[in-house]
Amino acid sequence: MKVSDYHKQGYNCAEAMIKTYNEEHGTDIPVSLGSGMGSGFTSGSLCGAISAATMIIGYLKGREESTEGNMARGYTKEMMDAIIEKYNTHLCRDLKANKITCEEIENYTYDLLVDILK
Repeated sequence: MKVSDYHKQGYNCAEAMIKTYNEEHGTDIPVSLGSGMGSGFTSGSLCGAISAATMIIGYLKGREESTEGNMARGYTKEMMDAIIEKYNTHLCRDLKANKITCEEIENYTYDLLVDILK
């Protein structure tokens, strides 16, 4: 199932991103972590799908101690740079103003996330 399919079922974009990732990759990231991220953290700011993708990166590639290297930063930068290159923004309100649908940004971000984490 695509991220946008879960979104159509009533999950917000971040919850849908986590749910899809869990389903396809056998992870158990709590879907509830995305509950406050939808609609750009409810204020049109950073897109919830992008936020959840960043959280997934942290979950998989993040560190537990400050003395460890922070691999998650590199993966996040790669993802953010690709999104900015394609859409010129990562803000929910700007994506919507530019007629980018939730479905498009959700599915693009998910595919990008999976590709980056290979």
